[in-house]
Amino acid sequence: MSTTMTMTMSQAQGAAVSACPNCGIGLPDHSAIAVDAQKQIEDLQAQVRLLTQKATNAVDRWADYEDEIQELKAQNARNSEEAARAEASSPNRSSYLPVQNRLSSFLARKSTPNLKSPAPPNTPSATDLAAALTREQALRQAADRKLDEASGELEELSAQLFMQANEMVATERKARAKLEERVAVLESRDGEKRKRLERLEGAVARIERVRGLLAPGR
Repeated sequence: MSTTMTMTMSQAQGAAVSACPNCGIGLPDHSAIAVDAQKQIEDLQAQVRLLTQKATNAVDRWADYEDEIQELKAQNARNSEEAARAEASSPNRSSYLPVQNRLSSFLARKSTPNLKSPAPPNTPSATDLAAALTREQALRQAADRKLDEASGELEELSAQLFMQANEMVATERKARAKLEERVAVLESRDGEKRKRLERLEGAVARIERVRGLLAPGR
């Protein structure tokens, strides 16, 4: 009778990994649940590494834009100094106006065709300087826009990274809590099974004792 009951219960628990050494009833295995939880944690860690790399790239681009702006500022300062030196070295054009007016009046009075009014002195090209300054300002504005874009992208990545990190922590906590709850349920079931096994083993022992008592009288 004991052998028949043990075989029947062992077949019912065929999917279990471990078994009771006395009666052969299987005990549940928690390794599959732990493996699933570990896989979820590894996926979340991979997402964190990806977002960290994106944030690092954005910071590098930001540094490049800062260097470009500094270079444009230095070039603008050099051009401004050159323009100032050119203006300081050239004679003031307004000083020639009274002389030109007097010569014109003199020529008109004398009516001499051979005399010509003096040509205005050559001055540095203000148009070229203005065009160069305009180009530098445009480049600087473009660099500022790039810097703003990089800053916005970095802030967006930081917010996204922070949000996903919080989600990952919450997901990991939920998975851990679910795993702990599942383990607690399985442990409770194990305890109930152990109690039933103990009762069953006690009943089998009593039956064996009764059988031993009845055997000599036959």
